[in-house]
Amino acid sequence: MKVLIADAISDSGVATLRESFDVDVRTGLSEAELIDVIPAYDALVVRSATKATRPVIEAGAKLKIIGRAGVGIDNVDVAAATERGIVVCNAPTSNIVSAAEHTIALLLAQSRNIPQANASMKAGKWERSKFTGAEVYEKTLGVVGLGRIGTLVAERARGLGMKLVGYDPYISEERAAQLGVELVRSIDELLPKVDYITVHLPKTKETIGMFGPEQFAKMRDGVRLVNAARGGIFQPDALVAALESGKVASAGIDVFEVEPCTDAPFFRFENVIVTPHLGASTEEAQDRAGDQIAELITAGLNGHMVATAVNIAPVPPEVMEKVGPYIPLAESLGKMVAQLAREGVTEVDVMTVGGLAETDTRILRTSLLKGLLEQVTAESVNFVNADYYAEQRGIKVTETKRSEIHDYMNLVAVRAGAGKGEPVEVAAALIGKKNEPRLVSLFGYDLDMMPGDFMAFFLYEDKPGVIGKVGTLLGDARINIATMQVGRTTKGGQALMGVNVDSPLSDELLAAIVREVGMEDAWSVEL
Repeated sequence: MKVLIADAISDSGVATLRESFDVDVRTGLSEAELIDVIPAYDALVVRSATKATRPVIEAGAKLKIIGRAGVGIDNVDVAAATERGIVVCNAPTSNIVSAAEHTIALLLAQSRNIPQANASMKAGKWERSKFTGAEVYEKTLGVVGLGRIGTLVAERARGLGMKLVGYDPYISEERAAQLGVELVRSIDELLPKVDYITVHLPKTKETIGMFGPEQFAKMRDGVRLVNAARGGIFQPDALVAALESGKVASAGIDVFEVEPCTDAPFFRFENVIVTPHLGASTEEAQDRAGDQIAELITAGLNGHMVATAVNIAPVPPEVMEKVGPYIPLAESLGKMVAQLAREGVTEVDVMTVGGLAETDTRILRTSLLKGLLEQVTAESVNFVNADYYAEQRGIKVTETKRSEIHDYMNLVAVRAGAGKGEPVEVAAALIGKKNEPRLVSLFGYDLDMMPGDFMAFFLYEDKPGVIGKVGTLLGDARINIATMQVGRTTKGGQALMGVNVDSPLSDELLAAIVREVGMEDAWSVEL
């Protein structure tokens, strides 16, 4: 079999591939040139420069696997590859050590004023007393997000003699204890406990801007910050105000909302260290990416499991015929659970009911975990590695099967929660000849609601006028209601309202509805 390496990778990676395959290294090919040569190859390796577009993929009549020697996958048309049964994989762990080390570098550099002292000396000055620093020994580091990079940062900080406090609702207390991390239940609980804060979070609507004036006010005076994860997690204006007041003693920032970035409001502060997204920029990380992708390409061409495949893993045709329509439904349930479970998730039970229970439903469990974990981690979660990531986070996953039929021929349900907190329970089914998805139960309330891109759910006392008030407030906010469903347990008891809307509800609007209508609780969900 033949492998085309279209972007430069490590010499060792090339050598690994040449042990088993006929390898050509041809870099700098245009799309037209790539389309012309790709029909002869079984595998394609790219980095950032070469784009595996739909025309390229459709021209690759023999292509079995495409590997991107790096973390992202933006330059590969995954949908086109999936349609043609081509595995797409990347090297998501290639840069985690580099990213963790850069975090520690920013932490130490700001503590000891290293960039400022360097600039001062090169300007011909000797200002020893001006750059008195601070030890990190026995200081407390708050780690927000304990995925793979956050875990490595915690390990390295512990080696420096730092105390560790962590927040991640998707990691078990047992796993945190193994890392030597005191696990807290909320960011607000973490903020007043720590001298340093580092964030390792994905880019989501919840994380961008999550540190604003209210959060800064709860931090210790003189706190030091590091962001080598995603730009915008610390609100720029709030960060500037905290730097001006002295609430924040210093900060190290490697990532920005818009990149390249050559100016930002906090650039003017001498005690802020900025770097141009260098987290993965080490020779070792680049070499490791080439080595990892070579191993994965070899596994894929030899018919073995590709651990970092970002598209669906093969499922036997007879199984896929039964469970295939439920795969996107299960993934949507996972996304919902992640957004509804405020206390996080450390336990998940996936239940299949009816005929589904009589077949292999592991792909549905994996699909649900994929949807859940995509909401809480910056790492690339797919059908191959979702179970692995859940295990790494200490999430207990079980399956329950019930063959008896009640209201629906087949049903997928999930019960998820964290410890002693109130669990989230949601169930869905496919109905009719077109297999249309329906949410049929949430928190124990019966519904008949088609999942939409933007949904909101309201728990309230069952009494007249509530539906009208909600509709009015949404209308005043220019939010159009597509559908509405109400479920209740008993007349005059509690009721659950579910609405599909045409645009997302802000946290402020949701809170206003709860306050003005007198709701018991409310949730916003985006699929």
